[in-house]
Amino acid sequence: MPFGNTHNKFKLNYKPEEEYPDLTKHNNHMAKALTPELYKKLRDKETPSGFTLDDVIQTGVDNPGHPFIMTVGCVAGDEESYQVFKDLFDPIIQDRHGGYKPTDKHKTDLNHENLKGGDDLDPNYVLSSRVRTGRSIKGYTLPPHCSRGERRAVEKLSVEALNSLTGEFKGKYYPLKSMTEKEQQQLIDDHFLFDKPVSPLLLASGMARDWPDARGIWHNDNKSFLVWVNEEDHLRVISMEKGGNMKEVFRRFCVGLQKIEEIFKKAGHPFMWNEHLGYVLTCPSNLGTGLRGGVHVKLGHLSKHPKFEEILTRLRLQKRGTGGVDTAAVGSVFDISNADRLGSSEVEQVQLVVDGVKLMVEMEKKLEKGQSIDDMIPAQK
Repeated sequence: MPFGNTHNKFKLNYKPEEEYPDLTKHNNHMAKALTPELYKKLRDKETPSGFTLDDVIQTGVDNPGHPFIMTVGCVAGDEESYQVFKDLFDPIIQDRHGGYKPTDKHKTDLNHENLKGGDDLDPNYVLSSRVRTGRSIKGYTLPPHCSRGERRAVEKLSVEALNSLTGEFKGKYYPLKSMTEKEQQQLIDDHFLFDKPVSPLLLASGMARDWPDARGIWHNDNKSFLVWVNEEDHLRVISMEKGGNMKEVFRRFCVGLQKIEEIFKKAGHPFMWNEHLGYVLTCPSNLGTGLRGGVHVKLGHLSKHPKFEEILTRLRLQKRGTGGVDTAAVGSVFDISNADRLGSSEVEQVQLVVDGVKLMVEMEKKLEKGQSIDDMIPAQK
């Protein structure tokens, strides 16, 4: 695809060392894994759809990363990328996912009845709950690499699938390019709308090409289940509601997701999945479940405690500001979510959020009363 210069066939006229990127100032997983030898070995390979090593690494070459935040630095352009460029992806995946080995197998569990508790998070502290994931549709290349026709085919298939849902999942699709001002404002107010990517990581990956062609948002009538089409992944599926009933949010997430998958299977396009990587997504950081289960929770006292970061690490949780990744907390409200994606199941990851947030709210209540929480500090999960 004509973004950047990566599809220049003349580059093979130059020696690998003349084409090797300068990664001296880089702090990302790709830069750690890529060596001149590996570049030489892989640079003339391409997937059946034509994705090359230079396409894989371009975002990490253009974005050296952050001294304190380790970005991934590469993307897949299709399902086969993870196999063709395995020698590069395997060490990146192992590094990013806590030692997950090339021989490891991933577990999938979308049976919401296996989640224990989650319907009793204190709504005075837990303001909203959500669970989201991504899905890729077999037979099409991924957003960094897809053609216009492919992207439109993904949208058409997705809209047909979503519009056939009934009951609590009955809803409507809003294409970005034909949205009225009023609809747009309503979706912004509901915190649903995704806009043209401004992140240099996404732009350098080629995900914003032809914007807003074949992108859109679908949501059910209750606005509690929504699907983004053709953003960073083919589909982003989100279940959400106000308050602390994570059990209900996860039930809706699992049931809706399985209904959608069934429709895609019947159309001959199941979701990309394999035993080793679980659900296959564009960014290696989202492989496995692709799941982020999170709550917005008030932790005014705990967040100032010297052991706050350590508690999060021990509970296998991470914090963000309520505006998403790279934002600061607003008035002591944090977005707390699972840190893991690959190697443990959906149920296990949401269970960590439910149990961890419950404990943190109890800690917050103790600190409000001026009591110590030293005896509540958890062991490493």
